[in-house]
Amino acid sequence: MIEIHQKEIGQFKKLFKQENIDRINDRFAILKVFLQTENHITAENLYRLIKQKGFNFSEEFVRDTLKLLCQYGFAQKNQFDNGVLRYEHLHLGQHYDHMICTKCRKIFEFNNDDLQRLESQISDAYGFHMLQHKMEIYGICKECLKKRETLISLDMAKPGERLIIKDVAGCSKARMRLLTMGLRPEDEIMVITNNHQGQVVIAADYQRFALGRGLARKILTEPLNGR
Repeated sequence: MIEIHQKEIGQFKKLFKQENIDRINDRFAILKVFLQTENHITAENLYRLIKQKGFNFSEEFVRDTLKLLCQYGFAQKNQFDNGVLRYEHLHLGQHYDHMICTKCRKIFEFNNDDLQRLESQISDAYGFHMLQHKMEIYGICKECLKKRETLISLDMAKPGERLIIKDVAGCSKARMRLLTMGLRPEDEIMVITNNHQGQVVIAADYQRFALGRGLARKILTEPLNGR
């Protein structure tokens, strides 16, 4: 990785000088700090790191430099799950896909040659010329799974989760409401939407159900992969 970074630094100096970019030395200092972190970093976090290193650049200048790093192919930006804008290294000839934990928000990079070959085969089968691709897998990482309780109320589940209804807490009225809708214990369900404020929309047996927050809070579920 050090060798790759050295090549990036050399290309940066050559290209930015060739393009007459202003304040090359200051931007070079930002690039070096950026290359020292392997995380998917926000502009704000990079600005704080740069201040910790003793530099006194404005946040606007750091953002402008990140924009130039993306423009000239030294960095790329991602906005996972329509969330915060993050930046990562862009090393020529390397490609990484991402897994994002919806609980702790950690981002894991992975590269799979078989997957890339399959994508090329699929593109060829459809006569499609693939220029680039991006894969994002959302789920729950193994560390968060270890900490998770065996039973969780439906209102705490994440969109995309597959669950099994285990019980309905509280009064018989809630249980009867669930039965009336056609949902019973041991039914497998998938969470479609849950913004932790309004309704929880789920799917079961190719049907959609919109549950009020109060009812969802009383439905106890078990993750499907917990069995």
